[in-house]
Order: sequence, then structure tokens, then C-alpha cells
Amino acid sequence: MQRRLLRQARSMGSPLYAGLLERCADDVGAGGPAAKVLRGHGADPSDSALGLRLMAAVHRLVLDGRAPRLAPHYPSVGGRADPAAAWPALADLLEQRTEMIRELVARPLQTNEVGRSQALLCGFLEVAARTGLPLRLLEVGACAGLNLRWDLYQYEARGQKRGDLSSPVRLCSFEGVPRAFDVPVTIASRRGCDQAPVDPTTEEGRLTLTSCIWADHLLRLRHLRLALQVAARVPAEVDCAAAAPWLDDQLAIPAPGVATVVFHSIVAQYLHPEERRRLEESIAAAGLAATRRAPVAWLRMEPEGAECALSLALWPSGEDAVIARCGFHGEGVRPVTR
Repeated sequence: MQRRLLRQARSMGSPLYAGLLERCADDVGAGGPAAKVLRGHGADPSDSALGLRLMAAVHRLVLDGRAPRLAPHYPSVGGRADPAAAWPALADLLEQRTEMIRELVARPLQTNEVGRSQALLCGFLEVAARTGLPLRLLEVGACAGLNLRWDLYQYEARGQKRGDLSSPVRLCSFEGVPRAFDVPVTIASRRGCDQAPVDPTTEEGRLTLTSCIWADHLLRLRHLRLALQVAARVPAEVDCAAAAPWLDDQLAIPAPGVATVVFHSIVAQYLHPEERRRLEESIAAAGLAATRRAPVAWLRMEPEGAECALSLALWPSGEDAVIARCGFHGEGVRPVTR
């Protein structure tokens, strides 16, 4: 378990969490309060982000006022990030709130990263430009559905703007202007699935989503909080369902006159290999049945080395290509010239 926490710490883009996870790893080795909190989690799947689940559990207590000694070290509530100074308060919290934190650590990590909409935008625009049809959005692993509402945010790339220019959410981390940036897009419908969906219109849902953002990533927190305002006024249904059977059901519904876009962002690694295989087979079958009046697209933003590749397959032609690259949170979008 120590090695898992250290690996997580070394891959973090958060100085606060990296420092705290290193100290937690040492504490696990010494049999301290971190070991008590994480007891029984040594056999958790390697891709279940144990370290991040621990940090999310602690962040939740900071956000709702149950960790007053730790709050001065958490920028999300106005503190100053200092892992060395924060560690004594965290160790005490782990000791005093062991069972509460154990219950929170058992929950899946539910990060609904709004910044990924600016990468996904490249694919949605491409589909709209190439088909000339309204888009039917189907998101796998949608969490709270914030990226299903991507068209309700505003985007700026090298001085050019598009989207809802009155939106409080402004995304502008582009290293180039996406192709078809000025193409109009109509959303015919939006729907997603998740095995543990979060309702962004409730206080519980908002707290869950906020706790999963790293406490020293203030821009990400700002984007989330503003996107929650959008979610409060625009519904997007997210079904509680496993990915493959849900997608089978959705793709079985005839959709003439719209382009069906199946999409996901950093989801594939969390799917069981059999479910991932079934998902791919379902999309491929829908692609074979696609027509010019009912095209099908598969848009995915998934890790590729030290960054993410945004890939788009579009049927009936079947063309599949990487159209952009970006960071894991959707930052630094670089459209691929073709």
C-alpha cells in the first residue's frame, strides 16, 4: 500500500496532495492513523485511485467544516498550501475521524472535469461540420453530466470566441484554433450513464464533486462551481447503469436526422476488460449500420503516455483519427493538423 501511495504522489500535479500522500505512505509503514484508515484496501484494484480517494475524503471534511485545523492549509477554503505544516493536522484528523474517513474512502472517485469540454469541443465541431446534422449526445461515465452541457459554456481560442457568450464558464486553454471553430451546432438530445451518478443540483452532489477536485487547483474548482450554476438550470439525464448494456439500449433506438455521438473522457481505464470489449463491439455494430442520414461517431479522450489523445471515429465512412491532444484535465488543447 505504501508503494501505491508513493506512485500516486509522484504522478500528482498537486504539490499539496503529493506532499501529504508521501507522509501518508510513511505513516502507513509506521502503523499510524493512515494505516488504520486504509486497512483492508491493499487489494483494491490498481486503477481505483486509492490515494486520490483518501484525499477526496479528507477534502470533503475540510469543505463542510469538520476539519478546522486542516482548513488553513487548504486553498479551496482560503488557506495556504503547505504539506509540511498540514501534516500534523491531517494525522490528527485521521486519528479522530477514522471510521468516518474509512466510509468516505470506500466511495468511488467521481471527478467531473469541466475543462475536458474544451478538448471534446474539437470532436463535436468536427462531427457537426462533416454531417451538417444536430447532435444526439450519449456520454459513457458521465458522472454528473457536466460535460453533456458543453454547448452551454463559452470558449476562446486565440481571440476567437464561440459557445454561449453569456455563460459563467469560460474555457480558453487552447494552443491553436480548433477546426470548424465557427460551425453552428444544434443539440438534439443529451443523455449519459454512470455506475454511481451524482446529482449536481443537490447540496450532497455539489459537495461530492467539489471534494474530488484537488484542493490547490483553484481554476478547476472555479470552473466546477460555475458549471454547477449551469447545471441548476439545464437538465441532463444520467442513468445509473453499466456502460455496455446501457449503450446497447441507446443505440438500438432509431435516430434518423441526427448524428449520434458516443463519447467519454478518461473512462476506458476504469472499465473491466470484458465491459470495454462489449462497449467497443456495440459501437462498431452501430457504425456498420450507420447511414448518411443517421451517422454515428465515437469520440474519446483517453490517456496516451504523458498526455491525452482525442480520437474521433465517424461512420458510415469509418474514418478514425486523432484530432487533438491535451492534458489530463483538458488543458493545453492542441488540434492536430491533417
